[in-house]
Amino acid sequence: MKAKYALKALALLATGPVGEPMLIAEIAEREEIPKKFLEAILAELKQHGFVRSRKGRGGGYLLARSPDTITLAAIVRVIDGPMAPVPCLSRTAYRRCEGCKDEATCGVRLALREAHAASVAVLEGTTLADMVMRQQTATSPATLRYSI
Repeated sequence: MKAKYALKALALLATGPVGEPMLIAEIAEREEIPKKFLEAILAELKQHGFVRSRKGRGGGYLLARSPDTITLAAIVRVIDGPMAPVPCLSRTAYRRCEGCKDEATCGVRLALREAHAASVAVLEGTTLADMVMRQQTATSPATLRYSI
């Protein structure tokens, strides 16, 4: 849930006017995220340079970088940690699995390797801007054109 809420909050910030901060209360209400949980998520995202905040009147949170430079993989890794289903597949936190006799012949590793690689490729190849564009395309009414 934490990564899902982070993605939802960042997508909302990406759709707002550039340079205009949004209050935590507004993000929480619009995306139906518990406010206290969102505060912790935004603090973590700020620590890793995804968002910045302004204090005082007219303050709030805004993206620290352009949405087309932020990959979903980067967000998920910051929020949830390594994406690998087993530690021997992780590029960022590799370690040999406990009790593993041979990684080259491990059935679990071999079975999960391809699925893991595919999901990482999608997340690394998808930016926050891509996600927002897909969301906007899905929510805008289809335009039908008829000619006689």
